[in-house]
Amino acid sequence: MSIELWSLFAAMVLGLVHLTAASFTFKAQVGNRYTVGARDEDLRPTGVAGRLDRAQRNFLETFAIFAAAVLLLSHLGQEDRISLIGSVLYVAGRVLFLPLYAFGAPWLRTFSWNLATLGLVMVMAAIIV
Repeated sequence: MSIELWSLFAAMVLGLVHLTAASFTFKAQVGNRYTVGARDEDLRPTGVAGRLDRAQRNFLETFAIFAAAVLLLSHLGQEDRISLIGSVLYVAGRVLFLPLYAFGAPWLRTFSWNLATLGLVMVMAAIIV
């Protein structure tokens, strides 16, 4: 399996980490009674739970594009140095993004987002080069 496909797998695992972190912190905030119920009150997460929820949504905005790019790249057999570095940068940037967002580190969080986005662009560029 290529590094690009392993990176996709790592991003899938990271997606579960995002989901778990956002879910558990929200549950800790509002209590088990609310989270197992019908959620008619439509409570919104705040503080760290809110940041983790936003980080998860931010991750999901790029994950589908990354997954499609890696799968297309793999299907075409066009993996190269650019796509390898790009896929690793995407995952590394996304791994950094979660704790940086949770701790509220704005400039470093933005840097990690830029790193991941650069990686995504590199993977997409490898498709057309």
